[in-house]
Amino acid sequence: PVLDTEDAWLSVEGPVSIVELALEQKRVHYPLVEHQFVLCTILYAIMRLSLKAVKPLSLFDSKGKNAFFKDLTSIQLLPSGDMDPNVLSLRQQFLLKIVSAAVQTLCSSQKDSEVSEEEYFPFEKGKNWPTLAADLAQYLQISEDLVRRHYVCELYSYGMDHLGEE
Repeated sequence: PVLDTEDAWLSVEGPVSIVELALEQKRVHYPLVEHQFVLCTILYAIMRLSLKAVKPLSLFDSKGKNAFFKDLTSIQLLPSGDMDPNVLSLRQQFLLKIVSAAVQTLCSSQKDSEVSEEEYFPFEKGKNWPTLAADLAQYLQISEDLVRRHYVCELYSYGMDHLGEE
């Protein structure tokens, strides 16, 4: 971008402006940033829902694992459309664990009449973990319908039929 400046500012001495510094930075490779975001979301879900026995890097193939340790400005080979069926199975199991844990947490918080969902997750007002799992499914090449069906089944199994019907 072209930045027009007034003549009075051209003779100013001092450190370089933050705008000029920002323009000199290399551009990031957006798919690599998105790949990092998926990992951060997975790690946050594991932590927040207290999921046990989950190895986050096992959800990625060798290209995906190597991409995590590269500079964000470099153009890396990211996972292609063809995935190992074992990795896809692990991803599917992980997403279903997220949904199950979210429904279990929701049911346990609703059974405690004093504790509302907002109090149980104070910084996550409005966060819908099953929807997040469905969004992650798109990035992890898993069918969103499979995740949504599992969510409905979990709601029915915990006796929350009114939510399952919706």
